[in-house]
Amino acid sequence: MSREKKTQIIDSLEQVFSRCSIGILTDYRGMSATEMTDLRRRLRELGIECKVVKNTLARLAAQKAGKEELVNFFEGPVAIAFGYSDIAVPAKALADYIQTSKSGMSIKGGFLPNRLLTAQDVITLSTLPSREVLVVKVLAGLQRPILALVSYLNTPMRGIIGLLQARIQQLEGG
Repeated sequence: MSREKKTQIIDSLEQVFSRCSIGILTDYRGMSATEMTDLRRRLRELGIECKVVKNTLARLAAQKAGKEELVNFFEGPVAIAFGYSDIAVPAKALADYIQTSKSGMSIKGGFLPNRLLTAQDVITLSTLPSREVLVVKVLAGLQRPILALVSYLNTPMRGIIGLLQARIQQLEGG
């Protein structure tokens, strides 16, 4: 590979490292080319980019992007899945693929824009509900006290209304 081509790859990877919301590093040892193609297709459908690059180029790109802590992950065959929106989606997709395909792939770790993730962190992230579900749960949690307050405030009013209606009936009938 020419020096110019290597520089282009490093620059491209550096941009991806800086731009992504999550990156998950995997060891794809034992996977066939067909399995890797299937994985890439599945990830692409979810808006996740999967790259296999030379470790030396990935180390240089990580250093240029200010992610020096990733350098130690680039040992052996490494594929990186980059997510650009919900951080749980790539983790779930990879965990599901590993579980259903019974391939030799394993998660080595990952990173967020400001934090390094261990393999266990990524697996934990894969068990979280989606962002939309979490937002709904938070909104429901915020709504509960308001509904309770409205109910408490309405209870005395219902009593007064019932009392007034009884008095009206009494006056009409009597």
